[in-house]
Amino acid sequence: MTASSGNARTLRSDIVFAFILAVACFLAWLVRAELVLLYVSALIAVVVGPVVRSISQLRIGRWRPFKGTAIFFLLLAIAAGITTFGFLALPPVLQDLQSLGAEMPTRMPALMEKLQHLPFASQLNTNEIGSRVDDFASQSITYLLLSIRDWAGKLFNVLMGFILTVYFILEGEHAYRWFLSFFPPASRDRLDKTLQQAEIRMGRWLLGQGSLMLILGVMSTTVYLCLHIRYAYALGLLTGLFNIIPVLGAAICIALAMLVAALDSWGRVIGVAIFYAIYLNVENAFLIPRIMQRRVNLPGLAILVALLLGSALAGVVGAMVSVPTAVLVAVLLDEYLVNKNAA
Repeated sequence: MTASSGNARTLRSDIVFAFILAVACFLAWLVRAELVLLYVSALIAVVVGPVVRSISQLRIGRWRPFKGTAIFFLLLAIAAGITTFGFLALPPVLQDLQSLGAEMPTRMPALMEKLQHLPFASQLNTNEIGSRVDDFASQSITYLLLSIRDWAGKLFNVLMGFILTVYFILEGEHAYRWFLSFFPPASRDRLDKTLQQAEIRMGRWLLGQGSLMLILGVMSTTVYLCLHIRYAYALGLLTGLFNIIPVLGAAICIALAMLVAALDSWGRVIGVAIFYAIYLNVENAFLIPRIMQRRVNLPGLAILVALLLGSALAGVVGAMVSVPTAVLVAVLLDEYLVNKNAA
């Protein structure tokens, strides 16, 4: 009777545990967007944490900034960078948009006249084309007005993510110790060492990725200025920033730069293509092996799989945090699943 009652109690416990796990998974699915926001904010806090600690360790005489002051200096540097970008990059873009808006009424008849000289132009109704262009413009304005609410929601998510990241930096240690308290002491120490090792590798990833972004941003801006490509500063900054997304970021930057260069001449398009062909070979053969692989120690296939999964789950944000997430998963798998005693 004792054995049977013990088996029944174990069976009831397993059923209750399975039911609770199913309910927890269902609730997690309902709030998956909020959970992704929490995870991304916590991961950014972990990655940026070493930068904040380095700033907080600076000494000016007897004064030493604490974490809040270090975060303020970091935000001040970001604001200074955005302001510099605004002064250098935005004026030519705005000037061209104003010129395009002013010249569009006069250019439209000339464009319609050119269309009439094209092959099979007799089968085209220019009046219908003009009306469709007007309808498209009105529909675009309507869509823009309707999408303001969606953009407001995305802006709110960005703001909440920023606030959560700041709180994770300031109070993340307490939340981390609270999380570890759920594990037994022996498992707790092992998990603590593993996560600290993952934090070190993610910090190395940030340093390596920042180096690659800076190199590409400076070199591309220099090439754009030498080729006299429009919006050279804006394109150079976007090229450096988009490089944080593996593979996809470089493809977007190449397409955007070549599209802008095509507005002026095909020679500039060829110049941009030659620059990227040389740079990508140098990056893959020299920069990435010496900067990234030694710091992150991840194979290229793992990075591609992480990129695909991250972009599928959370879009651009998921792609941005895919590599540090892959680093975290790799450290956990290496500690808990890999048989290190095997020959």
